[in-house]
Amino acid sequence: MKSSRAVAFRLPRALVPLLFGLLAACGGGGSSDPAPSPAPAPAPAAAGDATCALPDFSASALARVNQVRAAGATCGSRGTFAPAGALTWNARLTQAAAVHALDMATNNYFSHTSLDGRTFTQRIEAAGYQWSNAGENIAAGQATVNSVIDAWLASPDHCANLMNGAYTEFGLACVAGGASATYATYWAMEFGRPQ
Repeated sequence: MKSSRAVAFRLPRALVPLLFGLLAACGGGGSSDPAPSPAPAPAPAAAGDATCALPDFSASALARVNQVRAAGATCGSRGTFAPAGALTWNARLTQAAAVHALDMATNNYFSHTSLDGRTFTQRIEAAGYQWSNAGENIAAGQATVNSVIDAWLASPDHCANLMNGAYTEFGLACVAGGASATYATYWAMEFGRPQ
């Protein structure tokens, strides 16, 4: 079983508190289930620990992502994207990706929102990255960098994130799921443009 999700934000950083304030004011649907207790944040994983033991992880990810961006892409319902500039590897975005992939693998869940309620932008900021544009792709179950990129390219929202010209940097992490995990691997990719 494989799965993937994407979130793309192209808002100026100054509008984010307003957006979250509006969302909180909406209330939202209720549930008869009690809210889960927040899980403690995982200890930050070192970037080298979040490669699923794949050789040349960062180099192959950087090469594949930039190959895709240089070619342009058709992203289904999101439209056709012209070639985009190359991205650079960012250690802080990789750290944020590693923390989230490790948390999903350790706690056997799959979501952009951490079990403690943190959003991807909060995880990026906690890693020390000051962003003006940010986005996240997540996936689970893929065995290689190429297979996860292929899965993201087949999904309109993920593909649009990969091709988004507003991003200049990214970080990628893969963590193996444990024996009780739903998926064999958990992936997180953080995109950004610094302030």
